[in-house]
Amino acid sequence: NPSFFTTVTFPFLFGVMFGDIAHGTLLFLFGLYLCFKKEQINNFILKIMLPHRYLITLMGFFAMYCGWIYNDFMSISLDVFGSCYDP
Repeated sequence: NPSFFTTVTFPFLFGVMFGDIAHGTLLFLFGLYLCFKKEQINNFILKIMLPHRYLITLMGFFAMYCGWIYNDFMSISLDVFGSCYDP
């Protein structure tokens, strides 16, 4: 049964595919909201997402992480680390 390996590797592969700092931050904060406010949620749609709150949080974290590696913020390249090439 590959479900364990899929659950472990899917958030990282999602981050590699979706690597963006801003969108990853929004997804990460939404996942944290679901984790910390689970008793106070009354909305039907959010209650459906509650069993997947840790997966959503990890997906957002890895999207932020890969976004920093890709230097990508809302499809705008960042020059945070500079370049090692001389023009």
